[in-house]
Amino acid sequence: MGIFVTGATGYLGSAVCRLLREQGIEVSGLARSPEAAVKLRESGVIPVEADLASADALAAAARKADGVIHAGFQWGSEAGAIDARAVATLLDALAGSGKPFLYTSGTWVMGETKGRVAGEMFPLNPPAVVAWRPAVERAVLDAKERGIRTVVLRPATVYGRGGGRVSAMLREAREQGTVRVVGNGDNHWSFVCIDDVASLYALALERAQAGSLYLAAHGTAVTARAVAEMTARAAGIPGKVDYLPLAVAREKMGAMADCLAMDQQVLSTKAARELGWRPNGPGVLQAIAAGTA
Repeated sequence: MGIFVTGATGYLGSAVCRLLREQGIEVSGLARSPEAAVKLRESGVIPVEADLASADALAAAARKADGVIHAGFQWGSEAGAIDARAVATLLDALAGSGKPFLYTSGTWVMGETKGRVAGEMFPLNPPAVVAWRPAVERAVLDAKERGIRTVVLRPATVYGRGGGRVSAMLREAREQGTVRVVGNGDNHWSFVCIDDVASLYALALERAQAGSLYLAAHGTAVTARAVAEMTARAAGIPGKVDYLPLAVAREKMGAMADCLAMDQQVLSTKAARELGWRPNGPGVLQAIAAGTA
């Protein structure tokens, strides 16, 4: 069984590739540069030297594979348009094949949960950064009618193995001597360990029904304040936390500030019930304290 993965050298994509390779599955991955191609070869992944805008290469790789995992993302003002075109290309290539297509979204698309613990049926209210994503999710889910086993996965904030936002906060704390938080820190973030997310992808690839949507979150949501304070301690600067008013944060970070200020509590048992997903990674605060975040 051969699986084509976009974003194969990224934080999430590389973890998925690693697990699939451990399971004996042949994996090909999108490589946007010669350096990325070398990195993939060294990890046992067959490189496809192209990028998300290379429609012919994407289509050819998808048709050749037994399934596709779309974990790639190209940041920038054209991110939404690039993603939508890449998804359309991949779906066209897979039409009528019955092959699985897993699309990577994220819980940010759900917006503020306003004190509620939200599941898959929660109405979407995305911030500007990902306002385009609901339409892409819908296109993926609707493509089950075209003979594709489509699945949408929404990971919460991913941590572990030295990647993701939490690790970036720790690096920034060590470099700048403080941890920056948008707002007063009372807003909640939901989390999931990178290895647990990878296991969900593998299960969805094997077992998910066409048109399925799953959240990937584990454990109780944690306040941004708790994450920041634990990060400061782990960086050896206990108590050094700066709380930035949202207006000030917007000047520094742009629209991303609104994402970091969201109060979002997300959890679901759907993946456990339908796929047998059993996340067992350490909690995010435990991982920060242990130096494994």
